[in-house]
Amino acid sequence: MKIFNSIDQFRLERAQVTAARVGFVPTMGALHKGHAALIERSVKECDFTVVSVYVNAAQFDNADDLSRYPETLEQDAELVGALGVDIILAPTYEQMYPDDFRYRVVETDLSGELCGKHRDGHFTGVLTVVLKLLNIVRPDRAYFGEKDFQQYRLIEGMARAFFLDTEIVPCETVREHDGLALSSRNLNLDSNARALAPLIYEAITSSASDEVVTERLARAGFDVDYVMRKFGRRFVAARIGKGRRQVRLIDNVPVPVDSKTLNGEKT
Repeated sequence: MKIFNSIDQFRLERAQVTAARVGFVPTMGALHKGHAALIERSVKECDFTVVSVYVNAAQFDNADDLSRYPETLEQDAELVGALGVDIILAPTYEQMYPDDFRYRVVETDLSGELCGKHRDGHFTGVLTVVLKLLNIVRPDRAYFGEKDFQQYRLIEGMARAFFLDTEIVPCETVREHDGLALSSRNLNLDSNARALAPLIYEAITSSASDEVVTERLARAGFDVDYVMRKFGRRFVAARIGKGRRQVRLIDNVPVPVDSKTLNGEKT
């Protein structure tokens, strides 16, 4: 496995790759079993796999959140290497944004809902960095987790809108034994918050209405951004903890489109 910090050097190496199918898994590091599942699928389905490790400052709406985001490149490289990845791309901000983020990808519909409604500019940062990475890596397939389902839909839509050759592949959410969706941000949960966090999955998989789920989470100590249904799924975003220790968690699960309970007829 090779690690590149230089985009120019990576592109020289990429030009030598003659594999029939190249897979790509973009990450922000602090890798866990959820990332591993994406990587394993790429290694299985593709002849050559690239993983990027880049904490994208452009998608953070909160400076404290950015400063607390875990950076564990050495451990990440060990995990990735053991899974059979061929290249890690780990560029700097200056490498990724020589324009200092003057040029941006802006989506004008879905990006304003759900997380986009509560995180100003977040998806502009996400779409911009993903388009850059797809242009750099030029993969046949790129793998994204369904925990960030809104992100997946936006990226899939961007790929179609800009006639990209990359197939955007969704992968099922990986969970802890208690239902908590795996996330790098889980590392920031203190013991009390970690004990409460599984209530999110328990609540959104219940037969209660969105309004009742919101009330239950609020009573448990969460600051709830939203609980709502879209795309045949129920979405949630909620914060747990106090002050700078607060962690924002998101999740979503499929729901029956014709479910009476989720239309609020039964609570």
